[in-house]
Amino acid sequence: MRVVSIHTYPVKGCRRMDRDTARVEPWGLDGDRRWLVVDEHGIGLTQRQHRELVTLRAVSRPGGLTLSAPGLAALDLAEPSGGEAIEVRVFRGRPPSPVRAAGAEADDWLYRLLGRAVRLVWLGDPARNLVPWSVSPGSGAEVSFADGTPLLLVNTASLDAFNDWLAESGSVEGPLPLSRFRPNLVISGAAPWAEGEWVGRRIRIGGAIFHGAAECGRCLVATIDQETGERGQEPLRMLARRRNIGQKLLFGLQMTVEATAGGSSGGDRTVTVGDTVEVLG
Repeated sequence: MRVVSIHTYPVKGCRRMDRDTARVEPWGLDGDRRWLVVDEHGIGLTQRQHRELVTLRAVSRPGGLTLSAPGLAALDLAEPSGGEAIEVRVFRGRPPSPVRAAGAEADDWLYRLLGRAVRLVWLGDPARNLVPWSVSPGSGAEVSFADGTPLLLVNTASLDAFNDWLAESGSVEGPLPLSRFRPNLVISGAAPWAEGEWVGRRIRIGGAIFHGAAECGRCLVATIDQETGERGQEPLRMLARRRNIGQKLLFGLQMTVEATAGGSSGGDRTVTVGDTVEVLG
């Protein structure tokens, strides 16, 4: 089994950034979902509310990122380490996260994209941002602005099996691309749905070890075409028929990062396209 592609999403809900290699940090891949667009109440906005975010290209770099979108001039931003300190929530029911506001220039740029008053914020210290549930022994609990766990792994064989179901059903929406599921790591060489057997197990990928936390329950974002922003019924309709387990529509594996012996989960670890994937037990 090998890694065939790597993706990060510098601003939560934005278009993917394709990577050849990425550093593994306690809260996921470097540069992944460290920025968040929030409403006037400090609650995160994603494609659930604004499908226009599929057009937002965010390219991260050390110390900042660049935003671009059709009809707007590119905007280069530095990490606002001295920006206004506020607290926001990824979702209304989540604990607050201490962040720094990016400032008026970024907010005005996003107003032109989304047509409403919003703020862009940056999570400078993900070590203080913890997943709001228990993690397996040996896992780090840190997370960026990801929905649940630091990383999502998707298996190409599972997508092929899913698209076979669509073809057999006569669906006009298939085949669906991997981008619809917004993965961080895409692997090949495993059997269809093998990733479901990795829950509770350790997985070595490149220079890092991860824990399989849970299969991923899919939401409405998976029905949004990541190129056009158009919304359909798939994959949720087919998942409801074929992968409805515990009232969750499952596709992909959520993972946490293994903690080091010192109790943190950092270190100089990377994953690279072509790396071997090994399930350790």
